[in-house]
Amino acid sequence: MEKKIAILGAGSWGTAIALLAARNGCETMLWGHNPNHVQTICLDRENKRYLPNNLFPSNLYITADLNEIATFSSVILVCVPSHAFKNTLLELKTFISPNDIKKIAWATKGFNPIDGCLLHDIVAKIFGTETPAAILSGPTFANEVATKLPTAITIASTQPEFATYLSGMLHSEIFRTYTSNDVIGVEVGGAIKNVLAIAAGIADGLGFGANTRAALITRGLNEIIRLGVELGGKPETFMGLAGLGDLILTCTDNQSRNRRFGLALGLGKNILIAKQEIGQEIEGISAAKETFLLAKKYNVDMPITEQTFKVLYENLSPLTAVENLLGRQQKAES
Repeated sequence: MEKKIAILGAGSWGTAIALLAARNGCETMLWGHNPNHVQTICLDRENKRYLPNNLFPSNLYITADLNEIATFSSVILVCVPSHAFKNTLLELKTFISPNDIKKIAWATKGFNPIDGCLLHDIVAKIFGTETPAAILSGPTFANEVATKLPTAITIASTQPEFATYLSGMLHSEIFRTYTSNDVIGVEVGGAIKNVLAIAAGIADGLGFGANTRAALITRGLNEIIRLGVELGGKPETFMGLAGLGDLILTCTDNQSRNRRFGLALGLGKNILIAKQEIGQEIEGISAAKETFLLAKKYNVDMPITEQTFKVLYENLSPLTAVENLLGRQQKAES
């Protein structure tokens, strides 16, 4: 096995995965789009902006040059935000020769903001359908991975040998990897849970209790399953790490940027102020719009997603959104 991996995205999650791979003995190169930030990381040998107090091993290299990334390894793991996913891969491809076969994985959670498509479709269109491709997703906070707290994730690929290959690079005593062939299910679970985390944060910010949070998580899972199955995912995937596991984590712990954003809205802060306070990407904002549009396209009932969308894009007050949910017509649970 080639023990080299290139990672795109020097934010908290990309840095955490780079630390994990390097500690596992992989020669690892981490790319960041901001040369000034990359230079600071090189000098400090740690990412003080996003993951302070986690020194880089000697086998973890940093670059702002995509050409270096393209020539460093055949395995490329993308950890950039969903809005930058397509353009980053398009730029990367310009540095890859036609005969150079790459294996593309991603830990990005979200849809393509332009057309709402899933990210594996973007990989296939840019690199071809025969390219080994995989997604990493599950209940993971970057800081806990970086500080070596026990974690479990799912690696999904339609090419089982690549899922196993990537699993072998990342699996360790404190980072457990499970493989799957349900790429769509894993992608959908990772994207929509951010929307529901905003909803859960709003409810908590308004002062509602644990009962409300549990109801939102449970009914939210139902929404994920309905749309996920419609898009081609397997129902059982949504009961695993990349579905229920990630949903519970993101809705209940304040390490979640999406949950904290919802909390701020529930406390009466406006969207701009809430975004400024968090200061990092909040994937659930764009995912709310993309999920809402997909639900309309496929005629899938997703009331929590719909009310969250209206809070974010139609100036609906958070309290009215909750009242709208509680005022829905009585129905059977399933």
